[in-house]
Amino acid sequence: MLNAIVVGAGPAGALLACLLARRGVPVTLLERQTDFSREFRGEVLMPSGIAALHEAGLRQPLDALPNLTIRTVEIFRGEQRVVAIPVDGLDPAPRVVPQPAMLEMIVAEAAKSPGFKLERGVTVRDLIYEKDRVAGVHADTLDGPRDYRGDFVIACDGRASAIRKRADLPQDRIMQSFDVVWGHVPGHFLDGRTARAYIGNGHLLIIYPSPEGHMQIGWVIDKGTFGDLKKIGADGWIRALAPHVSSDLRNFLAADKTGPAHPFLLDVVCDRLREWTVPGLLLIGDAAHPMSPVGAQGINLALRDAVVAANRLGRALILHADEAMLDFAARNIQAERWPEIVTIQDMQQTGPRFVLSNSILSRIVVSAPMIALAKLFLGGFLARRFDPFLNGVTRVVMEQ
Repeated sequence: MLNAIVVGAGPAGALLACLLARRGVPVTLLERQTDFSREFRGEVLMPSGIAALHEAGLRQPLDALPNLTIRTVEIFRGEQRVVAIPVDGLDPAPRVVPQPAMLEMIVAEAAKSPGFKLERGVTVRDLIYEKDRVAGVHADTLDGPRDYRGDFVIACDGRASAIRKRADLPQDRIMQSFDVVWGHVPGHFLDGRTARAYIGNGHLLIIYPSPEGHMQIGWVIDKGTFGDLKKIGADGWIRALAPHVSSDLRNFLAADKTGPAHPFLLDVVCDRLREWTVPGLLLIGDAAHPMSPVGAQGINLALRDAVVAANRLGRALILHADEAMLDFAARNIQAERWPEIVTIQDMQQTGPRFVLSNSILSRIVVSAPMIALAKLFLGGFLARRFDPFLNGVTRVVMEQ
């Protein structure tokens, strides 16, 4: 039986390893950390990501996790609520699921298959080549250096992928002008089921509830200005936010004297590899196409990548395909996923041009009257334009 090495136990890697193991493929999943508890990761599952997990047969384990369904998304401009968008009528509705719990669930499901092995505390350093073909990885483990060899390697090690650097694949970079500072505040704001976005005058703040009993806050800042924000501290952060949000949110933030907990910087990167594969190697998820945070797409696209990769590579590995067929399957994974990745990344560039600009045109476009008119007269058109963020661009189905 041909075997696979999956590097990185994020959403793409954990789900892909689980699906390959379920098909009977011996798979070793290598994870750099010793657990999944780390700084904030994407935790908003859109219908497209939920559908991928359902296709993977994880509906019941997913529902058993701590989760919270968002009922309403409100858009504010300063004190004024411009529009409220009900989303609980979607099937499935977007939900917030803490990523560490979700990853632990997926690897627990994978462990039910005898061919699955998870090794934690393994930092991959380089690729092993044999006759111009990737044949494994060099890694540092808790017990010292070690080589892992396999018939095929799949890199799912995120936007800072070591394998991506070593493979030296060409990329198309989409320059970003902003970063996001994330933190959380204890307690639930409003009804605990409503997410808000505050836009206008070159600012954007997002706040939404977590099933872990706090509110997650993301504040968009100009790229490279996080150092200035750190100097003013949590109290200064709250003071800087105050002019751009409504009084009820100001009061909620002011009530917690410690300020947003554990704020950290998300360095916004958006690009895509022109080629996701070399002989013996495939990259998926953020390792192949780091996503902007706009539209909460990263985790959802990673899960969908994993389902497609499991279909095509899983079939080839089970059938003991030769090297040429394995590489052909890997190229077809990119071909199937490429239209959705390009479409979503292009869509992600549109909103920030208006919301984060302080130009006269931007102020007009995101003014309360213009947004209200857009909802009234362009509601159907805007819903169709936004649908790819919710449901994806292409159909992703798990093969039996």
